[in-house]
Amino acid sequence: MMNQIENNFKSIEILKKRVTKRTFINFLKTTGILFLVLLFLPWTQNIRSHGDVTALRPEQRPQTIHSVIPGRIEKWYVQEGQAVKKGDTIIQISEVKSEYLNPDLVLNTEQQLKAKNFSVQSYMDKLNAIDAQINALLNSRSQKYEQAENKLLQSQLKYKNDSIEYSSIRLNEKIAEEQLKRMEELYKDGLKSLTDLEARRGKFQETQVKSMSQLNKILTSRNEVLNAGIELQNVNAEFSEKISKLESDKNSTFSGMYDAEAAVTKLQNDFANYSIRSGLYFITAPQDGFITKALKSGIGEIIKEGVDIVSIMPKDFELAVEMYVYPMDIPLLKKGQLVRLQFDGWPSIVFSGWPTLTYGTFGGKIVAIDNFISENGKYRVLVSRDTSDHPWPEQIKLGAGSSTFTLLNDVPIWYELWRQINGFPPDYYKKETVTKKEK
Repeated sequence: MMNQIENNFKSIEILKKRVTKRTFINFLKTTGILFLVLLFLPWTQNIRSHGDVTALRPEQRPQTIHSVIPGRIEKWYVQEGQAVKKGDTIIQISEVKSEYLNPDLVLNTEQQLKAKNFSVQSYMDKLNAIDAQINALLNSRSQKYEQAENKLLQSQLKYKNDSIEYSSIRLNEKIAEEQLKRMEELYKDGLKSLTDLEARRGKFQETQVKSMSQLNKILTSRNEVLNAGIELQNVNAEFSEKISKLESDKNSTFSGMYDAEAAVTKLQNDFANYSIRSGLYFITAPQDGFITKALKSGIGEIIKEGVDIVSIMPKDFELAVEMYVYPMDIPLLKKGQLVRLQFDGWPSIVFSGWPTLTYGTFGGKIVAIDNFISENGKYRVLVSRDTSDHPWPEQIKLGAGSSTFTLLNDVPIWYELWRQINGFPPDYYKKETVTKKEK
């Protein structure tokens, strides 16, 4: 009945429409006021980014184990998921290179090394013997040279003595010659007899004979002096030749010894390499951890050096998150800055602008910032756990995803909207407080 009355009177219908419009206007006004109030609410500026869970230290991150030498897989000692300790054998390989196949290679090399050491010792003994011979020759040369010098001095003294004696005899010869001349004059004058003259002639001839005999002695002494000088020179020449020959032998011995020492050094290097290589047939765990995946499988498979064989996850590690930020935001970050983290698979309610209302996030702290850009065009930032916040979940594994937002300044919402629309960076300027020092 009421609906029929409202349909019959248009004024009632018009009045009803006015009431509906007024309610809508009031709703818009209320919504606008709430929106204006919302614009002036505080908002925490932040830098959003994504990252992955990793280990804080490099040695705590997953790694692959490889073989230093090529070989053939002989035996596996572990299986995937098995816990291992440092030094536990993971796999055994055998040699595949022909130059290392001899099982007695290390023993033979050691014997060769001993033989070469004996050769070096024999060269050293020979050098000592040559040095002893050289010293003996030097001593003998010194004695021989001294004897030759003494003989030369004796010959010179004898020559000098014969010369003095010859001078005396020559003087007597001249005196006898003068006496003979005077005797001949006296004989001519009849003052001396023929007998006296003949006696004087005999005396003169006697002095001539002595003079000739002494001259012969002088020549003999002179020859002895010359022979002594030649003998003195021969002593140096003879011993110098012998010493030079020994020096040549010594140099040859040195050359042979150096060659033997070079061979010893090479054999020592080979022996050490072979010994170390024999220990590389058993590949061991570098640290405590868990075998995650076998990258090579089977028995008899040949592997090359440096090829990954198995991956291992360290047992003890400290979680961290590596996040990537745009170059525009990198000047805003610094070490020790706080970060909120949201891990994949962990329930959370996130209000990035109101961190106090956020639930299910965890605290972090920046510990490292790369100085060079990554391949994805962003900078890598490493975040560790904030010890003042509640601990991270134990269920988080390495490699899990994470969303991060780094907390900056508190600004009104309208300012943040205006910044986002214009593409401006967050505010990171700080007011410096100047403290006046008391005089």
